[in-house]
Amino acid sequence: MKWIYTFFIFIITIQAKANVSLPRFISNGMVLQRNISIPIWGWAEPSEKIVVTFKGKTYTTVADANKKWKINLDPTVAGGPFDITIKGNNALVVSDVLVGDVWFCSGQSNMEYELYKAAEKYPNEIASSTNDKIRHFQVKRNSSFTKIDDVASDKGWEKSNPSTVPNFSAIAYFYGRKLYEKYKVPIGLINSSYGGTPAEAWMSEEAFVNYPNYLGRANFFKNNNNIDSVTKDDNKYLDEWNNSVATLDKGEQAHWSAKTYDASNWLQVSMPGFWQEKILPDVKAGVVWYKKDINIPKKYLNQVAILRLGNIIMKDVTYFNGIKVGSTSNKHAPRKYEIAKNILQEGANTITVKVTNESGDAGFIKDKRYQLEIGDTIIYLSGDWKYNLGVSVAPFQREKLTKFYCEGTSLYNAMVNPLVGFGIKGVIWYQGESNQSKAKEYRTLFPDLIKSWRNVWGQGDFPFLWVQLANINKPKSQPAESKLAELQDAQSNTLKLPNTGMAVINDIGEWNDVHPMNKLEAAHRLYLAGLKVAYNENDIVFSGPTLSKTEIKDNKIILYFNNIGSGLIAKGAQKLNYFAIASDNKKYVWADAYIDGNKVIVSSNLIAQPKFVRYAWADNPVGANLYNKEGLPASCFNTENN
Repeated sequence: MKWIYTFFIFIITIQAKANVSLPRFISNGMVLQRNISIPIWGWAEPSEKIVVTFKGKTYTTVADANKKWKINLDPTVAGGPFDITIKGNNALVVSDVLVGDVWFCSGQSNMEYELYKAAEKYPNEIASSTNDKIRHFQVKRNSSFTKIDDVASDKGWEKSNPSTVPNFSAIAYFYGRKLYEKYKVPIGLINSSYGGTPAEAWMSEEAFVNYPNYLGRANFFKNNNNIDSVTKDDNKYLDEWNNSVATLDKGEQAHWSAKTYDASNWLQVSMPGFWQEKILPDVKAGVVWYKKDINIPKKYLNQVAILRLGNIIMKDVTYFNGIKVGSTSNKHAPRKYEIAKNILQEGANTITVKVTNESGDAGFIKDKRYQLEIGDTIIYLSGDWKYNLGVSVAPFQREKLTKFYCEGTSLYNAMVNPLVGFGIKGVIWYQGESNQSKAKEYRTLFPDLIKSWRNVWGQGDFPFLWVQLANINKPKSQPAESKLAELQDAQSNTLKLPNTGMAVINDIGEWNDVHPMNKLEAAHRLYLAGLKVAYNENDIVFSGPTLSKTEIKDNKIILYFNNIGSGLIAKGAQKLNYFAIASDNKKYVWADAYIDGNKVIVSSNLIAQPKFVRYAWADNPVGANLYNKEGLPASCFNTENN
């Protein structure tokens, strides 16, 4: 009996090892790319025979010495649902498979930006989102300094409907929805994005031929001992700073959060605003507490309320009548806290907000919503607040910390490599904020990323589309340098690569938010680029005016443009704005500019011998208004770079 039992266990072990397995994205509900040879792969025991059946046809292969097998299914037109059967020593069925267009959606937080964050702007779009032909696969955040074979995903492929779509990438969903509305074919959206990440994290070792610094750091972190050592040092520094703040904060010691605490001797300040602007200019880091008393009539009791505190830099802990109602550490995340109905009191109620900041501007960001909502009633919270300094400390130097997910190769290895070779229509990309400090490098780095992906994917020069960064920050009254404009210009320069397209959105950003909410218009402009680049719709106007050449004549510079559509216009004004001109010394002044047919003539009576022109060259070029008649804006440009 013992021998039989041992033999039985041996057989089970052999069978377990022999089981055919599949990547997580080759799963129920998936979308395959139409009209190409369709790659399907997985793992099995070496030499194990694999039989795949799809649409009545059978394909066979054998697992290689590395336990990997791959089969290319014949090209097929859009349709479905279908089943795929995979048999080795076991059998698997992938059901509800559609064939259509698959888009790989990648980048940082603006691609990651989930639709629920803009739910109040797009309630109708969410309510009407039911469409089982639009499907979204969320790749879970992950990083690695060695290539891995599979992605992580909590939900797999999801069909679009009001319960799922709020967690889809907003721009990917709107882009996919527009494609479906036009072509009526299934759309698959593979969302592999990670907030706050630079382009180099999305590049492979092989792409770093000209970037030895990135490659050197990536190789350094292949050693787990080095990762452990860096992590230990980072945690020590972080803990010491946090403990110092917690220990020295007078507000915690004296229980300033309590409703019964008497703050009548606190000073008053008008909010929203940063504490450095008026009240505490010398406090670069630390904790400031804010309080506001509001009166609530009895008729509003026994209702759930919503407290909105806009956006706060950096971390807030918020109390209502002494009860903690929420905390957020991300300055980009809107504060929306639910106040249980038993917390509201008749008469005086106290809101207390503890704000902790590591360095730089801190407090309540202007031009956001600060209000208490009780049913249909809104109590506005802007205006007078009380404040007190909890503690002032030396700024935390976050640049000392190592973000492994921002290091070269780390995201490529974990979130791109496992999908390389899967059939796609193309890529949509929204990234660049994290490379602004190295905008000049981005002129080569971004094209090299695209070329490297195309090289390993094996689908030729597939379409690669991106959203140019939006305008942000307060506008300036005079011509000035701009890292954002330099990055935008690097993105424009990348259009020299074949089969690329760009959506310009320097007119729909928000001065106080790096995540503009108008993802629908951004997706629409990306969609127009996609129609041209990916779907060969040659009769559409897919871009705003793009500078083609310049000519200097007397004291004027003549600008010629492509993509003029039905003609150039100065949108919303009688004359063109935001052109600046300079001589050899590159000291720019505002210029006079006007449209002459398909050209723009630029001059200034202050510049007798002009040499260079800039347009919309600023973080926030409010008033820049060169468009074509189809309503698409021109990108910023700088003729120094031509």
